[in-house]
Amino acid sequence: MMRTVLVVEDNIINWKVFERILTRRGGLVAKHTEDVETVMQMAVNKQADLILMDVSLTNSYYDGKAVDGIKITQMLKANPETAKLPVILVTAHATTGDRENFLAQSGADDYIPKPVVDHKAFVEQIKSKLPVDD
Repeated sequence: MMRTVLVVEDNIINWKVFERILTRRGGLVAKHTEDVETVMQMAVNKQADLILMDVSLTNSYYDGKAVDGIKITQMLKANPETAKLPVILVTAHATTGDRENFLAQSGADDYIPKPVVDHKAFVEQIKSKLPVDD
């Protein structure tokens, strides 16, 4: 059973890098969207086992309002249907204290700073958060 990681990312180059690492190194299925409705639908319909969520999204809107990865994660965690879906935040804005703030604010399960240098550690971190088979 192949696991699916949904990458919510507004930079197509970053997405391509993540896709390559996830599929080649991780043996995972990688999907991509920055459309918030699609994220919600895929989450509710169990079409992703984990979400890799970019914190700063420039093209994502919900109900006509611009939203970032923190907000989308809050929405996922607030819905009982999607609350258990693991979300890992990814951000280039990694200064001391950010990790704790972002995790506390969003309710996300983990945090990965960009750029991703250690591909092996990146895949291991993601796999460690994947739900265990029932």
